[in-house]
Amino acid sequence: MTCVYAPNIAPRHATTRRPQASGGAWPLAHRPEAAGEARRITKRVLTRWRVADEAADSALLTVSELVTNAVEHAQPPPNLDLSRDPGTRCVHIEISDGGPAATDGDWAASCTRSERGRGLDIIDQLTAAHGDRQEPGHVIHWADVDARA
Repeated sequence: MTCVYAPNIAPRHATTRRPQASGGAWPLAHRPEAAGEARRITKRVLTRWRVADEAADSALLTVSELVTNAVEHAQPPPNLDLSRDPGTRCVHIEISDGGPAATDGDWAASCTRSERGRGLDIIDQLTAAHGDRQEPGHVIHWADVDARA
């Protein structure tokens, strides 16, 4: 796929950073309901961008997985940032957080080993590229969804 972002690292399939059209950035609450709020925000932006249903579904599930990971495994604050490449129409998703938490959240802590650990495998299947990067005071988890119709 040609839909790649490549911020300062060499994740799966990434090559070069392209210009982005911003959809916006939103702070999220550090609680389980943040995943639903992030999906609602993302749905509004994808509708405005006229992203096809299949690509929108992939982006929504990716957002949900990344936000859930931020709430369950990282320190606050989680933030959502959406943009897209005007040429390729690739949707770029970023979820930032305060870095790894000392302990897991209530949901993750209550799961058995077989009930967790699938999120990144799901993201790997849904996205053209994904990765992480650290910046002072926070970690950014990003993913690119191919949204060409």
